[in-house]
Amino acid sequence: MDLKKTTAPVNTTTYNKTTIEEPTGNVYEAITIIAKRANQINTEIKKELIEKLEEFATYNDSLEEIFENKEQIEVSKFYEKLPKPHALAVQEWLEGKISYRDPNKQ
Repeated sequence: MDLKKTTAPVNTTTYNKTTIEEPTGNVYEAITIIAKRANQINTEIKKELIEKLEEFATYNDSLEEIFENKEQIEVSKFYEKLPKPHALAVQEWLEGKISYRDPNKQ
């Protein structure tokens, strides 16, 4: 997932209920699908952030020496400015990028 090219809103946005429920016909089912995708996105972002921050990690046994790493701060600021996972998931849902299936329907 390319987070730099996303068009998801950073602020709170109100959506039309009918556009959200249109693919499934049930707003609760649509919200459940979006929530599961938001959890997946959150896990991906968290994993990516941890990998990038580990590059700058210094392992010291001494608690007296604490260094501020400017690169680490910049990486953290970038991830703080990203849209929230639920906003990314809603954007993907509205663009039709989320595939889903109902196991009860064959």
